[in-house]
Amino acid sequence: MASRKEEKERLRRERLRAEEGERVAQRRRRAIQLGSVAVLGALVIVAVLIAVSQSGGGGGSTDIQGAADVESLLQGIPQRGTTLGEPGAKVTIVEYGDLQCPVCKQYSETVIPDLIKGPVRSGVAKLEFRNWVIIGPESMDAAKAALAASRQGRYWTYIELFYRNQGQENSGYVTDEFMTAVAKAAGVPDLQRWDSDRASGRWDAAIAADASEAQRYGFSGTPSFVVAGPGGTQPLGTPGSAAAIERAIKAVG
Repeated sequence: MASRKEEKERLRRERLRAEEGERVAQRRRRAIQLGSVAVLGALVIVAVLIAVSQSGGGGGSTDIQGAADVESLLQGIPQRGTTLGEPGAKVTIVEYGDLQCPVCKQYSETVIPDLIKGPVRSGVAKLEFRNWVIIGPESMDAAKAALAASRQGRYWTYIELFYRNQGQENSGYVTDEFMTAVAKAAGVPDLQRWDSDRASGRWDAAIAADASEAQRYGFSGTPSFVVAGPGGTQPLGTPGSAAAIERAIKAVG
């Protein structure tokens, strides 16, 4: 039989083991709590990043990007109706485009600026944009919004800003809020009048005529270009560069 001393020692060891077990359990619970907090924090960060990315420039955001660049590009060049450039320019460059078209967006940021800075600003040619609505109903809404801006001399500003903030086609981003934000950023003076104009049925015939015209040229997609002048008319389809359009300007000018 164990002595009293040995029994006390055994009880002490069991108490120490129990205390150590409790400390281990506490550390484990603490680690689990910290891990849960870290995971929750990470989820919050991800959610914030997603929200920020969705509210950034483009994709339907009402925080319109690129207004200063567009204003600088077009500054001092007359805008009358759907035409950008000097009314007396002998050559006309016509673009048939859809405001939802991602390739049109690419051209608006690469090819079109070269034309504006070159032959349009120098008065050699003027530039027209005709809405060829082929992607979906949102394209029609966008076209009418741009045409409404044309009544206040901000058509090209509206188009260029729309492209710079374009979202994924037919994704629902072309909302009243988005189009109004573009109009405001484009400097449309009377937003109430613009809102009324874009709701008008007056644009339907013009948009239908632009589509028929593009089809008569045999075009199959957007953007497509025609260059016309005293020396004739050159349907170009979708040229690969501004240089190709400038060669056509010289040929018909």
